Amino acid sequence: MALRPVWGRPAIAFDLYGAVDSFIAYIARVEGLSSNTVIAYGSRLERFAAWCERGDIDARTADVRTVRMYLAELSREQVAPRTIAAHLSAIRSFYRWMAAEGLIDGDAVSAIASPKLPRDLPGVLTTQQVKALLAAPDVSTPAGLRDAAMLELLYASGARISELAALNVESIAWSERTLRLWGKGSKERIVPLYRRALDVTRRYIEEGRPELLAQAKCGDGTNGVHPLFISARGNRMSAAMLRRRFHMLATLAGIPSDIAPHAMRHTFATDLLEGGADLRSVQELLGHASLSTTQIYTHLTPDRLKRAVTQALPRGE
Repeated sequence: MALRPVWGRPAIAFDLYGAVDSFIAYIARVEGLSSNTVIAYGSRLERFAAWCERGDIDARTADVRTVRMYLAELSREQVAPRTIAAHLSAIRSFYRWMAAEGLIDGDAVSAIASPKLPRDLPGVLTTQQVKALLAAPDVSTPAGLRDAAMLELLYASGARISELAALNVESIAWSERTLRLWGKGSKERIVPLYRRALDVTRRYIEEGRPELLAQAKCGDGTNGVHPLFISARGNRMSAAMLRRRFHMLATLAGIPSDIAPHAMRHTFATDLLEGGADLRSVQELLGHASLSTTQIYTHLTPDRLKRAVTQALPRGE
């Protein structure tokens, strides 16, 4: 994504846009952040740079007051509080990097505390909804076999839809019954799979996937890498394509239209906790960097907490 000023944009003493370019390259290549995160950071920082330019503000000397003025303008434009918090996070990261690179003296911006936001409880599917969704694909067709494998792996692994799109046939270790996922920040995690998910995925790989390739009359991957989920044209399916398939199947299953693929990840975590899994294990399976992120699921499992009190306390009956 090009972030440098376009031709005709007036020059400023400090090349803020150039600094943003360099920072975006840094978080993409060195920190290994996902492409979606990199794009989001770039968009937020370009907006901040444009605001500095309009106000004739030297970004090198920006302080707490300067950034708060910018955030106040976003608020007046009725930008959502969570989006404002995301803008602040991007700006703070940018200024920390500039200070480390010697582009600015000190880093006053990091002193701005993030606003406290209410933590929304994630949406989850009921047991009946999960059953209806998993039964929705028409497994008599190659595309249906693919869709069935997609849904089973979503529920069995707690994968994000972007992680599912990045899967290759080689990501599955059949003898160990595990799936290798690459999460945010290119962090790898290994998730065990139950037998039904393996069986459904194996049938797709052995029956549905070859037929999709034959129909598309194209080769099967390059450099020994074989994308797991492929389209009717034989190409790797993007996260957006998988998301569209999910919504189509959810509609067939009679599930509300506002349910997104991420609900399967939330359901995976909630069902694990309901089944007695400990919070640390769920954190590792989800690939959360912080346990506090995983703890939100405890609010969804009151029955589990009641059982824990009953079983643990001498007078809990």
